[in-house]
Amino acid sequence: MESGLPWDYEGVVRNHAAEPRNVFDLGTGGGERLARLRPQLPERIVATEEWDVNAPVAFRRLAPLQVHVVRAKSVRLPVKDASFDLVVDRHEEFDPEEVARVLAPGGSFVTQQVGQHDWIELRRFFPRMIEFGDQRSAYSKAFLRRGFAVESVEHDRRVAYPSLGELTFMLLVTPWTIPDFDVERDLDALLAFESEQLAEDGVVVTECRYLIRARKPA
Repeated sequence: MESGLPWDYEGVVRNHAAEPRNVFDLGTGGGERLARLRPQLPERIVATEEWDVNAPVAFRRLAPLQVHVVRAKSVRLPVKDASFDLVVDRHEEFDPEEVARVLAPGGSFVTQQVGQHDWIELRRFFPRMIEFGDQRSAYSKAFLRRGFAVESVEHDRRVAYPSLGELTFMLLVTPWTIPDFDVERDLDALLAFESEQLAEDGVVVTECRYLIRARKPA
């Protein structure tokens, strides 16, 4: 319903990939985005993916592109210290300490994450909705304490899902949003939410994203 993000995550990654000799992608999912970026990235690329459904999909897609896929948690990375010049992360959990550990001196970290105001309209109907707090500030401070140069920006926009069904599907595949979410048990709350947020374009909610760029001291 409103203009898109004021940054392009893939474009930001491409800009940071001009000098690095290697790249580490955290939580690559099915590898779709990394496959698109591959022609502009250096020869050595390693990606992690924890979910047992996505990991083999990522392997099949990325192995022909000479990308090594490791099934591992992104908050505990199975690589040596100072191994990578660029670490990238789109919507994957991470630990600033681990990112700092695996980055080589002068290396950069780029991440896009979901902000604390995301789908804020749901909270009135689902009080148990997880409150993650201001992670953007927390992450930025964690990198600053380690001597990193940090830039961050956040953007909220109104978006419309065509129907309640599409948004409900998203709640089912992101179970951390509303703990123990169940369509049948939560139907009354869903319908009340739909009644409140339904507009001509669909079910309207706020989408919140932020971008952090952090550079390790040389």
